[in-house]
Amino acid sequence: MADDDVAHVVREMLSVIPVGCSWLLPVTSDDGMIRDFRVAATSGRGQDIYRRGTSRVDGLLSELYPSIVGGPLWQLYLGVVTSGEPAELRDLRYDEKMAGVVAHSLFDVTVHRVLGGLLVWWQRLDEDRRRMRNTELLGSLGWSEYDLITGDVVWSPGMYRIWERDREAGPMSRGEQAAAMLAEDRRLTEAAWQTLDSGAPSDVTVRFRVGPGVKHLRVLSDVVGDAGGVPLKINAVVQDVTAREDSRTVIDRLRDQLHTREMTALAEHRLAAQLQHLIQPVPRDPLPLPGLRVLVNYRPAETTVQVGGDWYHAERLTDGRVMLAVGDMAGHGLTAANGMAHLRFALIAWLSIGVHDPALLLRHLNRLCGQLRLTGTAVLSVYDPATRELCWGRAGHAAPLLARDGAAAAFALPEGRLLGADDETAYEICRPRLRPGDLLLLYTDGLVERRGGPTLLPEVLGRLAAASARPAAMAELVDGINRPSPHDDTCTLLVEVTS
Repeated sequence: MADDDVAHVVREMLSVIPVGCSWLLPVTSDDGMIRDFRVAATSGRGQDIYRRGTSRVDGLLSELYPSIVGGPLWQLYLGVVTSGEPAELRDLRYDEKMAGVVAHSLFDVTVHRVLGGLLVWWQRLDEDRRRMRNTELLGSLGWSEYDLITGDVVWSPGMYRIWERDREAGPMSRGEQAAAMLAEDRRLTEAAWQTLDSGAPSDVTVRFRVGPGVKHLRVLSDVVGDAGGVPLKINAVVQDVTAREDSRTVIDRLRDQLHTREMTALAEHRLAAQLQHLIQPVPRDPLPLPGLRVLVNYRPAETTVQVGGDWYHAERLTDGRVMLAVGDMAGHGLTAANGMAHLRFALIAWLSIGVHDPALLLRHLNRLCGQLRLTGTAVLSVYDPATRELCWGRAGHAAPLLARDGAAAAFALPEGRLLGADDETAYEICRPRLRPGDLLLLYTDGLVERRGGPTLLPEVLGRLAAASARPAAMAELVDGINRPSPHDDTCTLLVEVTS
């Protein structure tokens, strides 16, 4: 291909590139030495500081930009022509004294040898940095980037201004920032982490001690992940809103306090739900236990943002019998979820060392609740598949429901005060015998209780009775009786006696 044809192709290609890019051909003297460079092609949308676009084509660099001749950029061009290796020059300062032209400009320049010439890319920095600097100044803004893999932190100049910190000292570590935060606001960072963990950006206003005073910093952050969703970096924009906070009305402050409480409650809800799922995951399919099929169901409340302390346990014991239990801790949120974890793990531990008597287990759980200053209710039962005897007791909890041959009713209530009320409480045990085809329902009060309304117990009994008369799929029965309560979580164990 002739040189003119090559130049034509390169010009066509560069004309559609929306950046400052030029193709330079060396101009040699009679002795073969490079004396200049000719602009053979240039991008059509990238203008230089003189507002010249494609009009530079066929011009000589020494005439277009006389001040670069012999300088570091000129030497870079010569080096790339000679070695063929690409090179770059960072923060190149270009000075101009001509009227109507920016006096001082800053560029990053990248050079590659291409088709006998040099492909030069100019990235202008001074205008972008000036815009960023002015934006940060006017908005009292700064940005930071935290690398979750390396732990490296990068700050913009605005961050150093906000924190009144010398740039030579480098960015503050996460530990230093945490130490500067007011203790009362630390729950907001926990809420922010929970929000980021859910995949949403976080927007919180937190108070920090900066110098002799306290600053209100609004922090908008999000997580950058890889293709698999693994978090890699946290980007944050920080704004100093101290002046705004100091001048706000009482109504504004109350509105923000309400928003903060909602965020904190939402974060607590997510954390409690995660804790609850880790401690007692709900199996999708019925559990095949000796002589029984057990279907577990858990429904969170519809309106409250906090998770309750409802729990269950279903396990084959070492002697072949089966432990079935449900319980409900008083309250909601992390306190209830934490109490639920203590009781359920304690129950599992006692069962593992051979403590299987429901009365003794209830006494142990009662004393544990007293020590933890918690209250709750529970039903514990041990089923013997050899005799079909159900040995059960209760601590302030509703009795299990039994459906047989088209009729359903609750067991008679044995004595048993709620857990944590009295360390010396004794628990009465009942021993009914079950039959093949019986349906047994252990449940927490969210199933039947509604605030300000009648109990749903008659409806639940009716559905159980109908199911025992005309057997249906357990999942269909569970869906029919387990409707979410507006204010309370619901946990059920539906048990079918199979043999």
